[in-house]
Amino acid sequence: MKAGAGSLVTLSDPRSPAAEAYRTLRTNLRFSSLETPPRTLLVVGSGIAEDSSTVLCNLAVTMAQSGTRVIVVDCDLRRPSIHKPFDLSNDKGVTTTLMEETPDPPLQQTAVPSLQVLAAGPIPPNPVDLIGSQRMEQLIDRLVASADLVMFNAAPAGMVSDSSLLASKMDGTILVVGSGKTRRDVANRAKATLEKANTRILGIVLTNVHLDSSLARYYNSQDR
Repeated sequence: MKAGAGSLVTLSDPRSPAAEAYRTLRTNLRFSSLETPPRTLLVVGSGIAEDSSTVLCNLAVTMAQSGTRVIVVDCDLRRPSIHKPFDLSNDKGVTTTLMEETPDPPLQQTAVPSLQVLAAGPIPPNPVDLIGSQRMEQLIDRLVASADLVMFNAAPAGMVSDSSLLASKMDGTILVVGSGKTRRDVANRAKATLEKANTRILGIVLTNVHLDSSLARYYNSQDR
């Protein structure tokens, strides 16, 4: 897959090879868990080089387009980004919900039917404490009751403990690795960190892969 930071290629260019790759990822995810489909899913990068938020947002769009009720939650409380591609506010979100104990999380509707976003909110002084709190578990339960699938992102796995704490609360995790950007040892360390959290790794997504020329010609021919 190849997409720029914050790019919703599944909306801007739905017939492109990149958009088709996200639909393939959606299909593979469903086939990987036919008997026990995940209700909560973490999509996280192995290091700072990957744009895992782009993968998360595009996958969420394809899920919603197929009729699944999806909530995307920005749990990267250090560098929030999920609100940007959807052109939403980050004034309120996960942090305000947890710190103020508000009864209802401030979900924002996107332009995609069946797809809502819970932004991160203002950056807190103690991200790891919030993610590991009982209030976070209660928030996850409230969100699961309102959707078919709740998708989360987090700070890169292996760099801080946020991701492993959140992964331990998830039904499954997808690890994002950047081709030509992520060192092998960084990717292996991230995978090991997630495995120690006892999360079910449903797959690894490789980004920044060069498009095969024959595939490009095929898609270009469809536009004529």
